[in-house]
Amino acid sequence: MAEIKGNSAYNSARNSTYWQQLQMLAKQPWSLAALFAQDDSRATRFSMQAGALYMDYSKQCIDEQVLASLLQLAESCELSTRIDALMQGAMVNTSEARAALHTALRLPESAKLDVDGQNVVADVHDSLSQVARLSERVRSGTWRGFSGKAITDVVNIGVGGSDLGPLMATTALDEWADTDIEVHFVSNMDGTQLDNLLKHLNPETTLFIISSKSFGTVDTLSNAKTALSWLLATAKRRAGTEDSVLRRHFIGISANSEKMSAWGIHPEHQLQLWEWVGGRFSLWSAIGLAIAIRIGIDGFKALLAGAHSMDEHFAQADFAENLPVLLGLLAVWNSTFLQVNAHTVLPYDGRLSYLPSYLTQLEMESNGKSVTQHGDHIDYDTCPILWGEIGSNAQHAFYQLLHQGTQQVSCDFIACVHRYSGQSQNAPLQQQHELSLANCLAQSRVLAFGNAALQESEVQVASAADKYKYYRGNQPSTTLLIDELTPHSLGALIALYEHKVYVMASIWDINPFDQWGVEMGKQMAESVHQAMQQAGESQFDSSTNQLLKHIQQLS
Repeated sequence: MAEIKGNSAYNSARNSTYWQQLQMLAKQPWSLAALFAQDDSRATRFSMQAGALYMDYSKQCIDEQVLASLLQLAESCELSTRIDALMQGAMVNTSEARAALHTALRLPESAKLDVDGQNVVADVHDSLSQVARLSERVRSGTWRGFSGKAITDVVNIGVGGSDLGPLMATTALDEWADTDIEVHFVSNMDGTQLDNLLKHLNPETTLFIISSKSFGTVDTLSNAKTALSWLLATAKRRAGTEDSVLRRHFIGISANSEKMSAWGIHPEHQLQLWEWVGGRFSLWSAIGLAIAIRIGIDGFKALLAGAHSMDEHFAQADFAENLPVLLGLLAVWNSTFLQVNAHTVLPYDGRLSYLPSYLTQLEMESNGKSVTQHGDHIDYDTCPILWGEIGSNAQHAFYQLLHQGTQQVSCDFIACVHRYSGQSQNAPLQQQHELSLANCLAQSRVLAFGNAALQESEVQVASAADKYKYYRGNQPSTTLLIDELTPHSLGALIALYEHKVYVMASIWDINPFDQWGVEMGKQMAESVHQAMQQAGESQFDSSTNQLLKHIQQLS
Protein backbone atom coordinates (compact mmCIF):
# COMPACT_ATOMS: atom_id res chain seq x y z
CA MET A 1 0.00 0.00 0.00
CA ALA A 2 1.29 3.43 -0.92
CA GLU A 3 2.14 5.90 1.81
CA ILE A 4 1.41 9.61 1.78
CA LYS A 5 4.51 10.62 -0.17
CA GLY A 6 6.50 8.57 2.29
CA ASN A 7 4.54 10.36 5.04
CA SER A 8 7.52 12.22 6.52
CA ALA A 9 8.08 13.97 3.16
CA TYR A 10 5.14 16.27 3.83
CA ASN A 11 5.88 19.81 4.88
CA SER A 12 4.57 20.82 8.28
CA ALA A 13 2.20 23.78 8.46
CA ARG A 14 3.65 24.51 11.91
CA ASN A 15 6.97 25.45 10.34
CA SER A 16 5.44 27.67 7.68
CA THR A 17 5.89 31.44 7.66
CA TYR A 18 2.12 31.64 7.22
CA TRP A 19 1.70 30.05 10.65
CA GLN A 20 3.66 32.91 12.16
CA GLN A 21 1.65 35.41 10.13
CA LEU A 22 -1.57 34.01 11.51
CA GLN A 23 -0.22 34.12 15.06
CA MET A 24 0.46 37.83 14.60
CA LEU A 25 -2.93 38.48 12.98
CA ALA A 26 -4.70 36.67 15.83
CA LYS A 27 -3.35 39.26 18.28
CA GLN A 28 -5.38 42.03 16.65
CA PRO A 29 -8.56 43.18 18.44
CA TRP A 30 -11.16 41.49 16.26
CA SER A 31 -14.62 43.09 16.15
CA LEU A 32 -17.36 41.65 13.96
CA ALA A 33 -19.35 44.86 14.25
CA ALA A 34 -16.39 46.86 12.95
CA LEU A 35 -15.70 44.41 10.13
CA PHE A 36 -19.27 44.69 8.85
CA ALA A 37 -19.32 48.48 9.28
CA GLN A 38 -16.21 48.78 7.12
CA ASP A 39 -17.40 46.56 4.28
CA ASP A 40 -20.89 46.46 2.77
CA SER A 41 -19.95 43.55 0.49
CA ARG A 42 -18.58 41.35 3.26
CA ALA A 43 -21.46 38.86 3.29
CA THR A 44 -21.22 38.37 -0.47
CA ARG A 45 -17.46 37.80 -0.46
CA PHE A 46 -17.46 35.45 2.51
CA SER A 47 -20.15 33.04 1.32
CA MET A 48 -20.07 30.06 -1.00
CA GLN A 49 -22.40 27.39 -2.42
CA ALA A 50 -21.84 23.79 -3.48
CA GLY A 51 -24.86 21.85 -4.66
CA ALA A 52 -27.69 22.19 -2.14
CA LEU A 53 -25.41 23.65 0.56
CA TYR A 54 -24.94 27.40 0.99
CA MET A 55 -22.34 28.53 3.51
CA ASP A 56 -22.12 32.06 4.94
CA TYR A 57 -18.96 32.50 7.00
CA SER A 58 -18.96 36.30 7.05
CA LYS A 59 -19.66 36.26 10.81
CA GLN A 60 -16.26 34.68 11.47
CA CYS A 61 -13.50 36.93 12.83
CA ILE A 62 -11.55 37.06 9.59
CA ASP A 63 -10.67 39.51 6.85
CA GLU A 64 -9.10 39.09 3.41
CA GLN A 65 -5.60 38.94 4.87
CA VAL A 66 -6.51 36.17 7.32
CA LEU A 67 -8.29 34.18 4.62
CA ALA A 68 -5.32 34.53 2.26
CA SER A 69 -2.91 33.40 4.99
CA LEU A 70 -5.10 30.41 5.83
CA LEU A 71 -5.26 29.37 2.19
CA GLN A 72 -1.48 29.75 1.90
CA LEU A 73 -1.08 27.72 5.08
CA ALA A 74 -3.08 24.92 3.44
CA GLU A 75 -0.81 25.05 0.41
CA SER A 76 2.30 25.03 2.60
CA CYS A 77 1.43 21.61 4.06
CA GLU A 78 0.56 20.24 0.61
CA LEU A 79 -3.12 19.82 1.34
CA SER A 80 -3.88 19.08 -2.32
CA THR A 81 -1.52 16.10 -2.25
CA ARG A 82 -2.97 14.93 1.05
CA ILE A 83 -6.51 15.06 -0.39
CA ASP A 84 -5.38 13.07 -3.42
CA ALA A 85 -3.75 10.51 -1.10
CA LEU A 86 -7.01 10.10 0.82
CA MET A 87 -9.02 9.58 -2.36
CA GLN A 88 -6.55 7.20 -3.99
CA GLY A 89 -6.16 4.75 -1.12
CA ALA A 90 -2.74 5.77 0.19
CA MET A 91 -1.78 4.88 3.75
CA VAL A 92 -3.20 7.99 5.42
CA ASN A 93 -3.89 6.14 8.68
CA THR A 94 -0.22 6.03 9.57
CA SER A 95 -0.35 4.55 13.09
CA GLU A 96 -2.32 1.52 11.86
CA ALA A 97 -0.72 1.38 8.38
CA ARG A 98 -4.07 1.56 6.59
CA ALA A 99 -5.91 3.56 4.00
CA ALA A 100 -9.05 5.41 5.07
CA LEU A 101 -11.35 4.77 2.14
CA HIS A 102 -14.76 5.88 3.31
CA THR A 103 -14.90 7.90 0.07
CA ALA A 104 -14.65 4.60 -1.88
CA LEU A 105 -17.87 3.44 -0.23
CA ARG A 106 -19.82 5.99 -2.28
CA LEU A 107 -18.01 5.71 -5.61
CA PRO A 108 -20.31 4.83 -8.54
CA GLU A 109 -20.18 1.27 -9.81
CA SER A 110 -18.49 2.42 -13.02
CA ALA A 111 -15.47 3.76 -11.09
CA LYS A 112 -12.30 1.81 -10.44
CA LEU A 113 -9.91 2.16 -7.52
CA ASP A 114 -7.09 -0.35 -7.05
CA VAL A 115 -5.62 -0.76 -3.57
CA ASP A 116 -2.90 -3.38 -3.30
CA GLY A 117 -3.99 -4.78 -6.66
CA GLN A 118 -7.64 -5.15 -5.63
CA ASN A 119 -10.43 -3.10 -7.18
CA VAL A 120 -12.19 -2.04 -3.98
CA VAL A 121 -15.12 -0.53 -5.92
CA ALA A 122 -16.15 -4.00 -7.06
CA ASP A 123 -16.03 -5.21 -3.44
CA VAL A 124 -18.05 -2.20 -2.28
CA HIS A 125 -20.81 -2.75 -4.81
CA ASP A 126 -20.92 -6.46 -4.13
CA SER A 127 -21.56 -5.56 -0.48
CA LEU A 128 -24.13 -2.95 -1.53
CA SER A 129 -25.94 -5.65 -3.53
CA GLN A 130 -26.10 -7.78 -0.38
CA VAL A 131 -27.51 -4.80 1.54
CA ALA A 132 -30.13 -4.39 -1.20
CA ARG A 133 -31.02 -8.10 -1.13
CA LEU A 134 -31.35 -8.40 2.63
CA SER A 135 -33.16 -5.09 3.10
CA GLU A 136 -35.68 -5.97 0.38
CA ARG A 137 -36.36 -9.37 1.97
CA VAL A 138 -37.20 -7.62 5.23
CA ARG A 139 -39.19 -4.80 3.62
CA SER A 140 -41.22 -7.11 1.39
CA GLY A 141 -42.20 -9.40 4.24
CA THR A 142 -40.46 -12.46 2.81
CA TRP A 143 -38.04 -12.56 5.77
CA ARG A 144 -39.83 -14.58 8.43
CA GLY A 145 -39.11 -15.19 12.08
CA PHE A 146 -38.91 -18.63 13.74
CA SER A 147 -42.70 -18.89 13.93
CA GLY A 148 -43.27 -17.94 10.29
CA LYS A 149 -44.41 -14.36 10.93
CA ALA A 150 -43.06 -11.42 8.92
CA ILE A 151 -40.63 -9.00 10.55
CA THR A 152 -42.20 -5.84 11.98
CA ASP A 153 -39.27 -4.40 13.95
CA VAL A 154 -35.53 -4.20 13.36
CA VAL A 155 -33.10 -3.46 16.18
CA ASN A 156 -29.61 -2.23 15.30
CA ILE A 157 -27.17 -3.19 18.08
CA GLY A 158 -23.93 -1.24 17.85
CA VAL A 159 -21.97 1.52 19.52
CA GLY A 160 -20.08 4.59 18.31
CA GLY A 161 -20.11 4.85 14.54
CA SER A 162 -22.06 1.59 14.28
CA ASP A 163 -24.89 3.31 16.14
CA LEU A 164 -24.67 7.08 15.75
CA GLY A 165 -24.37 7.10 11.95
CA PRO A 166 -27.43 4.95 11.14
CA LEU A 167 -29.39 6.49 14.04
CA MET A 168 -28.69 10.03 12.85
CA ALA A 169 -29.49 9.27 9.21
CA THR A 170 -32.69 7.29 9.78
CA THR A 171 -33.99 9.98 12.13
CA ALA A 172 -33.17 12.76 9.66
CA LEU A 173 -34.78 10.91 6.75
CA ASP A 174 -37.75 9.32 8.50
CA GLU A 175 -40.23 11.16 6.30
CA TRP A 176 -38.67 9.27 3.38
CA ALA A 177 -39.56 5.94 5.01
CA ASP A 178 -41.88 3.90 2.79
CA THR A 179 -42.40 0.90 5.07
CA ASP A 180 -44.25 0.17 8.29
CA ILE A 181 -41.23 -1.66 9.66
CA GLU A 182 -39.86 0.23 12.65
CA VAL A 183 -36.11 0.55 13.14
CA HIS A 184 -34.70 0.89 16.66
CA PHE A 185 -31.18 1.46 17.99
CA VAL A 186 -29.45 0.05 21.05
CA SER A 187 -25.96 1.04 22.16
CA ASN A 188 -25.84 1.46 25.94
CA MET A 189 -23.82 -1.19 27.77
CA ASP A 190 -25.92 -1.08 30.95
CA GLY A 191 -28.94 -2.56 29.17
CA THR A 192 -31.36 0.30 29.83
CA GLN A 193 -32.22 0.89 26.17
CA LEU A 194 -32.59 -2.81 25.41
CA ASP A 195 -34.64 -3.53 28.51
CA ASN A 196 -37.10 -0.73 27.73
CA LEU A 197 -37.34 -1.81 24.11
CA LEU A 198 -37.86 -5.52 24.65
CA LYS A 199 -40.88 -4.83 26.85
CA HIS A 200 -42.73 -3.58 23.77
CA LEU A 201 -41.45 -5.85 20.98
CA ASN A 202 -42.69 -9.22 19.79
CA PRO A 203 -39.84 -11.77 19.71
CA GLU A 204 -41.52 -13.60 16.83
CA THR A 205 -41.31 -10.55 14.56
CA THR A 206 -38.10 -8.82 15.67
CA LEU A 207 -34.85 -8.91 13.70
CA PHE A 208 -31.51 -7.88 15.24
CA ILE A 209 -28.56 -6.41 13.36
CA ILE A 210 -25.28 -6.82 15.24
CA SER A 211 -22.96 -4.10 13.94
CA SER A 212 -19.36 -4.32 15.11
CA LYS A 213 -16.23 -3.96 13.00
CA SER A 214 -14.23 -6.24 15.30
CA PHE A 215 -17.20 -8.29 16.53
CA GLY A 216 -15.51 -8.10 19.90
CA THR A 217 -16.88 -4.87 21.36
CA VAL A 218 -18.17 -5.73 24.83
CA ASP A 219 -20.95 -3.09 24.72
CA THR A 220 -22.41 -4.59 21.55
CA LEU A 221 -21.94 -8.27 22.36
CA SER A 222 -23.45 -7.93 25.84
CA ASN A 223 -26.61 -6.47 24.30
CA ALA A 224 -26.61 -9.13 21.56
CA LYS A 225 -26.33 -11.92 24.15
CA THR A 226 -29.30 -10.51 26.07
CA ALA A 227 -31.33 -10.23 22.86
CA LEU A 228 -30.59 -13.89 22.04
CA SER A 229 -31.67 -15.01 25.52
CA TRP A 230 -34.91 -13.01 25.14
CA LEU A 231 -35.67 -14.68 21.80
CA LEU A 232 -34.83 -18.17 23.04
CA ALA A 233 -37.12 -17.81 26.05
CA THR A 234 -40.08 -17.48 23.69
CA ALA A 235 -38.85 -19.79 20.93
CA LYS A 236 -38.38 -22.77 23.26
CA ARG A 237 -41.98 -22.47 24.45
CA ARG A 238 -43.10 -22.66 20.81
CA ALA A 239 -40.87 -25.46 19.57
CA GLY A 240 -38.31 -23.11 18.08
CA THR A 241 -34.65 -24.09 18.14
CA GLU A 242 -31.56 -22.00 18.84
CA ASP A 243 -30.42 -22.62 15.26
CA SER A 244 -33.69 -21.28 13.82
CA VAL A 245 -33.54 -18.23 16.10
CA LEU A 246 -29.97 -17.42 15.09
CA ARG A 247 -30.71 -17.95 11.42
CA ARG A 248 -33.97 -16.02 11.26
CA HIS A 249 -33.43 -13.23 13.77
CA PHE A 250 -29.82 -12.07 13.41
CA ILE A 251 -27.73 -10.32 10.79
CA GLY A 252 -24.05 -9.61 11.44
CA ILE A 253 -21.98 -6.76 10.01
CA SER A 254 -18.26 -6.99 10.71
CA ALA A 255 -14.74 -7.24 9.32
CA ASN A 256 -14.33 -10.48 11.28
CA SER A 257 -16.25 -13.33 9.61
CA GLU A 258 -14.78 -15.96 11.94
CA LYS A 259 -16.15 -14.28 15.03
CA MET A 260 -19.56 -13.79 13.40
CA SER A 261 -19.70 -17.50 12.55
CA ALA A 262 -18.52 -18.49 16.03
CA TRP A 263 -21.28 -16.37 17.56
CA GLY A 264 -23.83 -18.14 15.40
CA ILE A 265 -24.56 -15.72 12.54
CA HIS A 266 -25.50 -17.69 9.43
CA PRO A 267 -23.02 -17.13 6.55
CA GLU A 268 -25.78 -15.86 4.24
CA HIS A 269 -26.63 -13.19 6.80
CA GLN A 270 -23.10 -11.86 7.27
CA LEU A 271 -22.22 -8.51 5.70
CA GLN A 272 -18.59 -7.61 5.22
CA LEU A 273 -16.64 -4.57 6.40
CA TRP A 274 -13.01 -3.82 5.61
CA GLU A 275 -10.16 -2.68 7.82
CA TRP A 276 -9.98 0.58 5.85
CA VAL A 277 -13.47 1.56 7.02
CA GLY A 278 -13.19 3.63 10.18
CA GLY A 279 -16.07 3.15 12.59
CA ARG A 280 -17.16 6.79 12.62
CA PHE A 281 -17.02 6.84 8.79
CA SER A 282 -18.93 3.59 8.31
CA LEU A 283 -22.58 4.53 7.79
CA TRP A 284 -21.90 4.45 4.02
CA SER A 285 -21.01 0.75 4.22
CA ALA A 286 -23.12 -2.26 5.16
CA ILE A 287 -23.43 -0.57 8.57
CA GLY A 288 -26.10 1.48 6.77
CA LEU A 289 -28.34 -1.57 6.43
CA ALA A 290 -30.78 -0.14 8.97
CA ILE A 291 -31.05 3.01 6.83
CA ALA A 292 -31.74 0.94 3.70
CA ILE A 293 -34.44 -1.04 5.51
CA ARG A 294 -36.18 2.14 6.64
CA ILE A 295 -35.97 4.30 3.49
CA GLY A 296 -35.28 1.70 0.81
CA ILE A 297 -32.15 0.93 -1.18
CA ASP A 298 -32.87 3.76 -3.65
CA GLY A 299 -32.93 6.25 -0.80
CA PHE A 300 -29.71 4.79 0.61
CA LYS A 301 -28.05 5.07 -2.81
CA ALA A 302 -29.17 8.71 -3.01
CA LEU A 303 -27.46 9.29 0.36
CA LEU A 304 -24.28 7.78 -1.07
CA ALA A 305 -24.57 9.88 -4.22
CA GLY A 306 -24.88 13.06 -2.17
CA ALA A 307 -21.72 12.21 -0.27
CA HIS A 308 -19.91 11.41 -3.52
CA SER A 309 -20.88 14.80 -4.94
CA MET A 310 -19.17 16.44 -1.95
CA ASP A 311 -16.14 14.17 -2.42
CA GLU A 312 -15.79 15.46 -5.98
CA HIS A 313 -16.20 19.06 -4.84
CA PHE A 314 -13.55 18.54 -2.14
CA ALA A 315 -11.11 16.97 -4.60
CA GLN A 316 -11.64 19.40 -7.48
CA ALA A 317 -12.71 22.84 -6.26
CA ASP A 318 -10.21 25.62 -5.76
CA PHE A 319 -9.46 26.02 -2.07
CA ALA A 320 -10.95 29.54 -2.04
CA GLU A 321 -14.28 28.05 -3.20
CA ASN A 322 -14.04 24.69 -1.43
CA LEU A 323 -16.59 24.30 1.37
CA PRO A 324 -14.80 21.57 3.39
CA VAL A 325 -11.45 23.34 3.05
CA LEU A 326 -12.90 26.68 4.15
CA LEU A 327 -14.82 25.11 7.04
CA GLY A 328 -11.70 23.27 8.21
CA LEU A 329 -9.43 26.31 7.93
CA LEU A 330 -11.90 28.44 9.89
CA ALA A 331 -11.93 25.80 12.63
CA VAL A 332 -8.12 25.87 12.77
CA TRP A 333 -8.13 29.70 12.87
CA ASN A 334 -10.57 29.70 15.80
CA SER A 335 -9.05 26.89 17.86
CA THR A 336 -5.33 27.21 17.23
CA PHE A 337 -4.85 30.93 16.64
CA LEU A 338 -7.77 32.73 18.33
CA GLN A 339 -7.86 30.04 21.05
CA VAL A 340 -11.60 29.65 20.85
CA ASN A 341 -11.61 26.18 22.35
CA ALA A 342 -15.32 25.41 22.34
CA HIS A 343 -17.58 24.80 19.36
CA THR A 344 -21.31 24.14 19.18
CA VAL A 345 -23.47 22.76 16.36
CA LEU A 346 -26.99 24.19 16.26
CA PRO A 347 -29.41 22.65 13.73
CA TYR A 348 -32.69 24.52 13.48
CA ASP A 349 -34.50 21.43 12.25
CA GLY A 350 -35.80 18.67 14.50
CA ARG A 351 -34.95 16.03 11.90
CA LEU A 352 -31.27 16.71 12.56
CA SER A 353 -31.58 16.06 16.29
CA TYR A 354 -28.76 13.51 16.34
CA LEU A 355 -26.39 15.45 14.08
CA PRO A 356 -24.62 17.23 16.98
CA SER A 357 -23.92 13.88 18.70
CA TYR A 358 -22.71 12.41 15.43
CA LEU A 359 -20.35 15.34 14.84
CA THR A 360 -19.15 15.22 18.44
CA GLN A 361 -17.81 11.74 17.79
CA LEU A 362 -16.61 12.52 14.27
CA GLU A 363 -14.53 15.53 15.31
CA MET A 364 -13.38 14.82 18.85
CA GLU A 365 -12.53 11.14 18.32
CA SER A 366 -10.75 12.01 15.09
CA ASN A 367 -8.87 15.14 16.07
CA GLY A 368 -8.59 14.91 19.85
CA LYS A 369 -4.85 14.31 19.55
CA SER A 370 -1.76 15.84 21.15
CA VAL A 371 0.97 14.04 19.17
CA THR A 372 1.86 14.58 15.52
CA GLN A 373 2.00 11.78 12.96
CA HIS A 374 5.74 11.71 13.57
CA GLY A 375 5.39 11.21 17.33
CA ASP A 376 6.23 14.77 18.38
CA HIS A 377 4.29 16.43 21.19
CA ILE A 378 2.15 19.32 19.99
CA ASP A 379 2.60 22.84 21.33
CA TYR A 380 -0.63 24.28 19.89
CA ASP A 381 -4.33 23.73 20.43
CA THR A 382 -6.02 21.14 18.24
CA CYS A 383 -9.65 19.98 18.39
CA PRO A 384 -12.04 22.16 20.40
CA ILE A 385 -14.63 20.74 22.76
CA LEU A 386 -17.73 20.22 20.65
CA TRP A 387 -21.36 19.86 21.62
CA GLY A 388 -24.73 20.90 20.31
CA GLU A 389 -28.50 20.65 20.35
CA ILE A 390 -31.52 21.52 18.24
CA GLY A 391 -31.39 25.31 18.08
CA SER A 392 -34.79 26.04 19.56
CA ASN A 393 -34.07 23.74 22.52
CA ALA A 394 -30.57 25.16 22.94
CA GLN A 395 -32.00 28.68 23.17
CA HIS A 396 -33.67 27.61 26.41
CA ALA A 397 -30.64 25.73 27.67
CA PHE A 398 -27.12 27.00 27.00
CA TYR A 399 -27.56 30.12 24.87
CA GLN A 400 -27.26 32.09 28.10
CA LEU A 401 -23.59 31.12 28.14
CA LEU A 402 -23.18 31.92 24.45
CA HIS A 403 -24.62 35.40 24.86
CA GLN A 404 -23.44 36.45 28.30
CA GLY A 405 -20.91 33.90 29.55
CA THR A 406 -17.17 34.39 29.89
CA GLN A 407 -16.19 31.83 27.24
CA GLN A 408 -15.77 32.43 23.54
CA VAL A 409 -17.57 29.76 21.55
CA SER A 410 -17.68 29.31 17.79
CA CYS A 411 -21.00 28.16 16.36
CA ASP A 412 -22.36 26.36 13.31
CA PHE A 413 -25.98 27.23 12.54
CA ILE A 414 -27.66 24.72 10.21
CA ALA A 415 -31.12 25.13 8.70
CA CYS A 416 -33.20 23.94 5.74
CA VAL A 417 -34.80 26.58 3.53
CA HIS A 418 -37.73 24.55 2.17
CA ARG A 419 -40.05 22.43 4.24
CA TYR A 420 -43.83 21.80 4.09
CA SER A 421 -43.94 23.96 0.94
CA GLY A 422 -46.78 23.32 -1.50
CA GLN A 423 -48.87 21.62 1.17
CA SER A 424 -51.86 23.85 1.86
CA GLN A 425 -53.03 21.59 4.68
CA ASN A 426 -49.72 22.22 6.43
CA ALA A 427 -49.94 26.02 6.54
CA PRO A 428 -49.52 26.10 10.35
CA LEU A 429 -46.43 23.87 10.07
CA GLN A 430 -45.04 26.10 7.33
CA GLN A 431 -45.42 29.08 9.68
CA GLN A 432 -43.58 27.17 12.40
CA HIS A 433 -40.79 26.38 9.96
CA GLU A 434 -40.47 30.06 9.02
CA LEU A 435 -40.39 30.98 12.71
CA SER A 436 -37.57 28.48 13.23
CA LEU A 437 -35.62 29.97 10.32
CA ALA A 438 -36.14 33.46 11.74
CA ASN A 439 -34.77 32.35 15.10
CA CYS A 440 -31.73 30.81 13.41
CA LEU A 441 -30.85 34.04 11.62
CA ALA A 442 -31.70 36.22 14.63
CA GLN A 443 -29.54 34.26 17.06
CA SER A 444 -26.48 34.32 14.81
CA ARG A 445 -26.99 38.07 14.38
CA VAL A 446 -27.19 38.78 18.11
CA LEU A 447 -24.20 36.52 18.81
CA ALA A 448 -22.19 38.51 16.27
CA PHE A 449 -23.24 42.06 17.14
CA GLY A 450 -24.63 41.93 20.68
CA ASN A 451 -26.63 44.91 21.87
CA ALA A 452 -25.69 46.85 18.75
CA ALA A 453 -27.82 44.48 16.66
CA LEU A 454 -30.90 45.20 18.76
CA GLN A 455 -30.34 48.93 18.93
CA GLU A 456 -30.51 49.13 15.16
CA SER A 457 -34.03 47.73 15.25
CA GLU A 458 -37.22 48.96 16.82
CA VAL A 459 -36.73 46.76 19.87
CA GLN A 460 -36.39 48.74 23.08
CA VAL A 461 -33.27 47.57 24.88
CA ALA A 462 -31.40 48.59 27.94
CA SER A 463 -28.20 50.55 27.56
CA ALA A 464 -24.81 48.94 27.96
CA ALA A 465 -24.78 50.36 31.46
CA ASP A 466 -27.47 47.86 32.46
CA LYS A 467 -25.02 45.03 33.05
CA TYR A 468 -27.68 42.34 33.41
CA LYS A 469 -29.09 42.96 29.95
CA TYR A 470 -25.86 43.52 28.09
CA TYR A 471 -24.95 41.27 25.14
CA ARG A 472 -21.28 41.62 24.25
CA GLY A 473 -21.54 39.92 20.82
CA ASN A 474 -18.41 39.06 18.83
CA GLN A 475 -19.10 35.32 18.97
CA PRO A 476 -17.97 33.84 15.62
CA SER A 477 -20.35 31.66 13.65
CA THR A 478 -20.95 30.03 10.28
CA THR A 479 -24.42 29.49 8.85
CA LEU A 480 -25.14 26.51 6.59
CA LEU A 481 -28.40 26.61 4.66
CA ILE A 482 -29.63 23.45 2.93
CA ASP A 483 -32.05 23.97 0.04
CA GLU A 484 -34.13 21.02 1.22
CA LEU A 485 -33.35 18.02 3.40
CA THR A 486 -33.23 14.94 1.18
CA PRO A 487 -31.10 11.78 1.21
CA HIS A 488 -28.81 13.44 -1.35
CA SER A 489 -28.37 16.72 0.54
CA LEU A 490 -27.91 14.91 3.87
CA GLY A 491 -25.17 12.81 2.30
CA ALA A 492 -23.42 15.96 1.10
CA LEU A 493 -23.73 17.58 4.54
CA ILE A 494 -22.19 14.61 6.36
CA ALA A 495 -19.35 14.33 3.84
CA LEU A 496 -18.72 18.07 4.23
CA TYR A 497 -17.97 17.56 7.92
CA GLU A 498 -15.91 14.41 7.28
CA HIS A 499 -13.65 16.37 4.95
CA LYS A 500 -13.54 19.31 7.35
CA VAL A 501 -12.02 16.92 9.89
CA TYR A 502 -9.36 15.82 7.40
CA VAL A 503 -8.44 19.41 6.55
CA MET A 504 -7.99 20.26 10.24
CA ALA A 505 -5.89 17.14 10.81
CA SER A 506 -3.70 17.96 7.82
CA ILE A 507 -2.96 21.45 9.13
CA TRP A 508 -2.27 20.10 12.63
CA ASP A 509 -0.22 17.17 11.26
CA ILE A 510 -2.16 14.59 13.26
CA ASN A 511 -3.74 11.26 12.34
CA PRO A 512 -7.55 11.60 12.38
CA PHE A 513 -8.22 7.92 11.70
CA ASP A 514 -6.97 6.11 14.80
CA GLN A 515 -8.49 6.20 18.28
CA TRP A 516 -5.94 4.83 20.68
CA GLY A 517 -7.17 7.19 23.37
CA VAL A 518 -10.13 4.95 24.18
CA GLU A 519 -8.28 1.65 24.42
CA MET A 520 -6.62 1.86 27.85
CA GLY A 521 -9.92 2.56 29.59
CA LYS A 522 -11.43 -0.57 28.01
CA GLN A 523 -8.49 -2.68 29.15
CA MET A 524 -8.64 -1.24 32.65
CA ALA A 525 -12.36 -2.01 32.82
CA GLU A 526 -11.59 -5.71 32.40
CA SER A 527 -9.25 -5.62 35.40
CA VAL A 528 -11.73 -3.66 37.49
CA HIS A 529 -14.54 -6.06 36.54
CA GLN A 530 -12.47 -9.04 37.68
CA ALA A 531 -11.69 -7.31 40.97
CA MET A 532 -15.38 -6.50 41.43
CA GLN A 533 -16.23 -10.19 41.33
CA GLN A 534 -13.54 -11.22 43.83
CA ALA A 535 -13.35 -10.81 47.57
CA GLY A 536 -10.37 -9.18 49.22
CA GLU A 537 -8.34 -6.04 48.76
CA SER A 538 -7.92 -4.61 45.26
CA GLN A 539 -4.60 -3.35 44.01
CA PHE A 540 -5.61 -0.07 42.39
CA ASP A 541 -5.36 3.51 43.60
CA SER A 542 -7.01 4.30 46.94
CA SER A 543 -10.02 5.98 45.34
CA THR A 544 -10.82 3.06 43.02
CA ASN A 545 -10.24 0.57 45.85
CA GLN A 546 -12.62 2.48 48.10
CA LEU A 547 -15.31 2.69 45.43
CA LEU A 548 -15.03 -1.03 44.72
CA LYS A 549 -15.32 -1.79 48.41
CA HIS A 550 -18.46 0.31 48.67
CA ILE A 551 -20.01 -1.48 45.67
CA GLN A 552 -19.14 -4.91 47.08
CA GLN A 553 -20.66 -4.03 50.45
CA LEU A 554 -23.94 -3.17 48.75
CA SER A 555 -23.95 -6.22 46.49
